[in-house]
Amino acid sequence: MAEQSSFYDTIIIGAGAAGMMCAAHAGARGGRVLVIEHGAAPGEKIRISGGGRCNFTNLDVSAKNFLSENPHFCKSALGRYTQHDFIGLVTAHGIAWHEKSQGQLFCDGSARQIIDLLIKQMHAVHARLWLQSNVLEINRSESRFELTVEREGRRVGLACDALVVATGGKSIPKMGATGFGYRVAEQFDMAVTPTRPALVPFTFSDEFKAQTADLVGISLPAVISLDRVRFADGVLFTHRGLSGPAVLQISSYWREGQSIALDLLPGGKLQGDLRAQRQQSPRRSLGTALSSHLPKKLAAHLTQQWQRTDNLGTLSDKAFDSIEAAIHRWELRPLGTEGYRTAEVTSGGVATDGLDARSLQSKAVPGLYFIGEVVDVTGWLGGYNFQWAWSSGWAAGTAIAERTT
Repeated sequence: MAEQSSFYDTIIIGAGAAGMMCAAHAGARGGRVLVIEHGAAPGEKIRISGGGRCNFTNLDVSAKNFLSENPHFCKSALGRYTQHDFIGLVTAHGIAWHEKSQGQLFCDGSARQIIDLLIKQMHAVHARLWLQSNVLEINRSESRFELTVEREGRRVGLACDALVVATGGKSIPKMGATGFGYRVAEQFDMAVTPTRPALVPFTFSDEFKAQTADLVGISLPAVISLDRVRFADGVLFTHRGLSGPAVLQISSYWREGQSIALDLLPGGKLQGDLRAQRQQSPRRSLGTALSSHLPKKLAAHLTQQWQRTDNLGTLSDKAFDSIEAAIHRWELRPLGTEGYRTAEVTSGGVATDGLDARSLQSKAVPGLYFIGEVVDVTGWLGGYNFQWAWSSGWAAGTAIAERTT
């Protein structure tokens, strides 16, 4: 049996990026805030992100960088708490940062600096943090929520006016990720869109893996496309299939059974060079000629796949045109993905039509909020998912603070 309930104005389940951001703002006007985290430390996804340096936002953020059943839903939160607001917060805390490619911002030092920033923000409003604590039960009584929490070997009863679910998705279960947030939504008769791994490497058939075994470890810049969606970035051959930034990006759009296309020489023109090499060295092999544009092993693999082991002197201009077309559109059909085990985020989640876009509060259950990855808003690779965490956490926290005054 749980002990007598303790009351908080706001209880936040999940001490990730969105949850800690929300706590820092929910308590801004004096409300009592408690953050409950089942892990041993807060902000674990922050800690491992960006190779340990945390890609905390992007200089160019708009709704086009996000996937959702309602592509307009994220606009309110992103527009009111922008990437520039978070950059200002990072700078004000003396955290040095730098820009990498495509507007991605990283800490010069450790990702731990972002976690420390959020903890300081929480301390400033006297928000409490319970680690290694599990929410066993949630009920709603009149206008309040009642929770039973297991902490330090005993059951504790809690009550609150505002309950925020910031538990993330199913991605990287070894770090404690579960579908808890979706179960809470369903408990309160809120819709949840189908979930699946996103920003995740592709896997391929055993036949493909055998054929490309000698390509493992090769990376190159490419354009990857699926229907009208295209991403230009790095592609990496792995022992399971394909990875790299471009592959992770397109995986969020991919569905089982679909093919993807790789442009292995973006913007490059081959025919002129092949013709020139044919004139100068007609006995040169096609693989050797292509290796001046592509990694040597990849060039050899492609020529074998095309069954073109001829010398340049035996190939016509029409053949060169066909080779160029194949280089710019290598069609592949993934078998699947590596799943939640390595997925950076979860696509889908709590349906946005059940949430108020301004506050992230449930339309049907006053006082119940869902923020961050648990919501059906999924960002591209490059700091966008963290920005959604900051913006949605700020939106909910600010709305809660206004309620408590």
